Amino acid sequence: MIELKNVVKKYGESFALDSVSLKLKEGELVVLKGVSGSGKSTILSLIAGLLKPTSGEVIVDGKKISKLPDHFAALYRRENIGFIFQKYNLIADLSVADNIILPLIPMNLPKKRVEILLLEVIRSLDIEEKRESLVKNLSGGQQQRVAIARALINKPKIIIADEPTANLDARLSLEFIELLRVMKDANRTIVVATHDPLFFDLDFVDRVVEVEKAKILSCL
Repeated sequence: MIELKNVVKKYGESFALDSVSLKLKEGELVVLKGVSGSGKSTILSLIAGLLKPTSGEVIVDGKKISKLPDHFAALYRRENIGFIFQKYNLIADLSVADNIILPLIPMNLPKKRVEILLLEVIRSLDIEEKRESLVKNLSGGQQQRVAIARALINKPKIIIADEPTANLDARLSLEFIELLRVMKDANRTIVVATHDPLFFDLDFVDRVVEVEKAKILSCL
């Protein structure tokens, strides 16, 4: 479903990625393992169409996305990608519901359809009773669930998670991992970039890809 072919990403003379090739099957959960600055987040950004490679190709679902004009790249993201960010990227003074439905706004869906999609995700993540609460009044774990709901509301084919447990304690990290299992069971293709060892021996992770100094060292 996702393929990086001999991808190079340079900033000036510095390599963010150096001749990286990687294939991901539909429904796979792949963990990118590596320290900060190794190239993990660059791989995520290329898959999401947020960055364009200096050379090489990024192919998703049979389509070359590596050279899409910005407008079409934004449309691709809206239709295919769900993001789970390290710092949640929620709007603190908006309600849970308003944060979750943000990805749907450009689609101009009927209000009834938006409500159906909203109810589906907040019930699945057990935050229905918080729908009118302001995000700033939620606990860290609740904010993480809101962020996941926002990532899932447009029913994306691909979930991208960048250091999703970096701001969570041990209990909430384990809770997130169980939510990840649920997303995997729903046949989402999931790519997680992390250096959290909790992810490396999970029985439902298909592969751990080690990234170091802009290269892929191993793919287990």
